[in-house]
Amino acid sequence: MSCVFSRQIWFNVIQRLGLQGLAPQPDDHSFEDWWDQASRRVADQAKMGLNSVVILVAWSLWTGVFDGLQPSISGLLSTIRDELHLWDLARARGITHLLALQPNG
Repeated sequence: MSCVFSRQIWFNVIQRLGLQGLAPQPDDHSFEDWWDQASRRVADQAKMGLNSVVILVAWSLWTGVFDGLQPSISGLLSTIRDELHLWDLARARGITHLLALQPNG
């Protein structure tokens, strides 16, 4: 939660979904606590979508950064956007609902 790179990824993804108020804050030190607090602040269907997005972004950060790929912010955001679209097509829980709430979607 303290990594500047990951914080930028989280903010960008959450903002694009119109949920910028849920983005991790500088005083958030525990990923689990942040996720728990964020999921408590959204309704049921959006909660399922948010949980899917959190899993997707966490996995993308893990594989992109910790596998030594050293991705750029824009590159990782593009990968996450593409994966999110695929997850939507696969009917991942709540993703379709969450994407319908997007400010520009």
